[in-house]
Amino acid sequence: MTGDTQRAGETRQAMGGFFPGCKIDILRFRDGRLPSQWDAVKESLESAAGEQQHPDIIFAPRPDDAHQDHRLIGRLVTTVWRDALVLHYEIPKWDADSARPNHYVPVDPDNAERKIELLDEHFGSQLGRAWWDRELFLGLMRMRGVECRHRYAEAFSVGKAVLDLTGGAQ
Repeated sequence: MTGDTQRAGETRQAMGGFFPGCKIDILRFRDGRLPSQWDAVKESLESAAGEQQHPDIIFAPRPDDAHQDHRLIGRLVTTVWRDALVLHYEIPKWDADSARPNHYVPVDPDNAERKIELLDEHFGSQLGRAWWDRELFLGLMRMRGVECRHRYAEAFSVGKAVLDLTGGAQ
């Protein structure tokens, strides 16, 4: 994560809200400058990967995201976690770089509302932004729901997915 101390605190609290009991490591890098810190970012991700025993899923920004920090992380995670399912998520923003996702996860209406509550509860620094509102987040989930024949959905881009029907035999 990049940004100031307030954003780091928000991220820590949000992760606890969205994923209770998860282990949280916050790496501090200068916001908007990750590409110039490529070596340190890659080493930090590799260190984090070394501490984990084969995660099932990695969530990361898309590798074609318009924001340079998001784009770098999206590219690096697939080289660090080669055997995990990497779900590249959407980040609505000014750049108008929405993608064509290829993996959908239906979300029931109660959980869609809960997501918005958690976002507002944990990211107070974003509440004043013109684009940050219930309508945007619910609208995006509604649009992705239409694309997969559900009321609401989260959508991801997946570069590689392995469906192992052998029971794990090598």
